[in-house]
Amino acid sequence: MTHYRDIYEIAADNYGIVTAAQAKEAGVSDKEMCAISKRGRIYRIGHGVYRLVDYIPTPYDPYADAVALCGPEAYLYGESVLAMLGLAHTNPTRLFVASPRRVRRKLPASIRLAWIPGGGKPVSYEGIRAQRVSEAIRACRGTMMPERLLQAADTARSKGLLGKAEYASLLEEMTTW
Repeated sequence: MTHYRDIYEIAADNYGIVTAAQAKEAGVSDKEMCAISKRGRIYRIGHGVYRLVDYIPTPYDPYADAVALCGPEAYLYGESVLAMLGLAHTNPTRLFVASPRRVRRKLPASIRLAWIPGGGKPVSYEGIRAQRVSEAIRACRGTMMPERLLQAADTARSKGLLGKAEYASLLEEMTTW
């Protein structure tokens, strides 16, 4: 059971998720991962991505799943950042993820993947890699109403997710949209 403990330690801090690459790094082979899965301790949620069976779900799970399924360099993008942080109401059936690398995996229909060469500088919100709030608001220009984006900026400022200068710069920029 030591291999399961190694997997559990990784997954406990990652919304119950462990990737095959993370397991391999911890010394757990693909064969051992299959054996643990057959014993019913973990289950596969996508190519090389597993979740603990004994995990208690959270509202952030869909976001963590989407990022994990798109690879190690992937991060939440645009509307999904605003939705996860409770800054704006968006379509919950679509999750936007960006990656600086091409992703050739078969992804669920609910995930919209944006390939952004060079990426950006993702940050971590609630332990999930994501685009900065100010960049996410800018990315939503043209897909969300300007009033909703302004409200999202105000809410982000009140929650401390935007600094004073960043907020002022964003508001100034939004007046030209």
